[in-house]
Amino acid sequence: MSSALVWFRRDLRDFDHAALYHALKHHRKVFCAFVFDTVILDALPQRADRRVEFIHASVVELDGALRARGGGLIVRHGPAAEVIPALAAALGVTAVLANRDYEPAAIARDGDVAERLRVLGVGFETFKDQVIFEKSEVLTQGNSPFSVFTPYKRAWLKTLTDFHLKAYPVEKYAASLAPLPDGEMLPSLPDIGFEPTNLVELGIKPGMSGGRKLFDDFLKRIGRYKAKRDFPAVKGVSYLSVHLRFGTVSIRGLARAAHGIGGEGAETWLSELVWRDFYFQILWHHPRVIGASVRPGYDRVRWDDAPALFAAWCEARTGYPIVDAAMRQIKHSGFMHNRLRMIVASFLTKDLGIDWRLGEKYFADQLNDFDLSANNGGWQWAASTGCDAQPYFRIFNPVTQSEKFDPDGSFIRKYLPELAQVPNKFIHAPWTLPPIDQKLAGCVIGTDYPAPVVDHAKARERTLARFGVVKGAAGTEDET
Repeated sequence: MSSALVWFRRDLRDFDHAALYHALKHHRKVFCAFVFDTVILDALPQRADRRVEFIHASVVELDGALRARGGGLIVRHGPAAEVIPALAAALGVTAVLANRDYEPAAIARDGDVAERLRVLGVGFETFKDQVIFEKSEVLTQGNSPFSVFTPYKRAWLKTLTDFHLKAYPVEKYAASLAPLPDGEMLPSLPDIGFEPTNLVELGIKPGMSGGRKLFDDFLKRIGRYKAKRDFPAVKGVSYLSVHLRFGTVSIRGLARAAHGIGGEGAETWLSELVWRDFYFQILWHHPRVIGASVRPGYDRVRWDDAPALFAAWCEARTGYPIVDAAMRQIKHSGFMHNRLRMIVASFLTKDLGIDWRLGEKYFADQLNDFDLSANNGGWQWAASTGCDAQPYFRIFNPVTQSEKFDPDGSFIRKYLPELAQVPNKFIHAPWTLPPIDQKLAGCVIGTDYPAPVVDHAKARERTLARFGVVKGAAGTEDET
């Protein structure tokens, strides 16, 4: 009787799961495992990490769901490249199955695991699960990877069929789940060296149940998504990104729902899911983007060495309310609205002249939904070094962005209470409020709230000059 081990990673659910489905269908006895990989965890800067708490709670829920089906989750804490082969040997399985990961470090780890398993005479199989289309499934007519989003999206939609959105019927073969070996216990959060965070206080519900609740709520609002998505003070987005990151929802289920509903809102949201696939394939084809510009010529751009300005950005002391409010949001919650991500990234690179890689690293440490491909793609888009047809002279004005997307200052006041009494007319640029009125509002610029650390108009000119070394190198949307 053949047996197999399913290695769960960023796919913490017991439904519509590619590797689990294939294991259950083709093996009579299937064990399930998750590893709190110390190679990853030991590198984290803090022991109170919302992502680790989210993963731990999701693992607990997954274990319960698998137990209800007759199985359970074997959980280990250690280097995954060592733990998985050792566990496979101990269980006597003939194969280990997992869903593919496209990050270079994960690819290297999986190669190591595959070789260790080969020596043991155990097979290692991986499956597409976290994207709709992977690797080279969507290419240009010239059979090369896309480097610009819009033509990629057209090709993506043209390639899509109902088959690509079909769920894997895990429940049909659940009888093959093996019961847990005797003595298996889930480690607590302290057992793996981490502390509770403010996850509960923030109202972030991990696991499959958390993802399902958010998606059900979003479906009621999806028709208004296009109109509302850019306003951070409004409940306009899905808030599902952290669930997509850790696979407590199925990308096929989300895309299937959006594709089936249709209409402006659902189609716009589906485009965001396509962006996600796009960045995954960029990372797959061009792993050099980790640390280097997507467009190699843009590595000639020279950024400023400005640690004081970078600290002001990180610590929400730039003097630009929309930027500072956004930076307080990410520090407090690990979340930042997508419009705000674009604004603060543009501000760091185009106003402060600081290397996008520093901002990318800061986001990587702070974001609950940190995903290497999307984070890198977003930062390079903002810095104009990445996959974008718009050239470097797209420079967000933080004041006009604030006026447009937080018109009454609701978001600003939520995170910058020191500006609570500043009139709407001045909330986006409080330094323009007359000194006497600053006193009346209890917000004296330079005392109660910082003066702007940079003049936007002058910074814009410096940016145009900075990018002079790559003038004319911008991409175009002529890919087919």
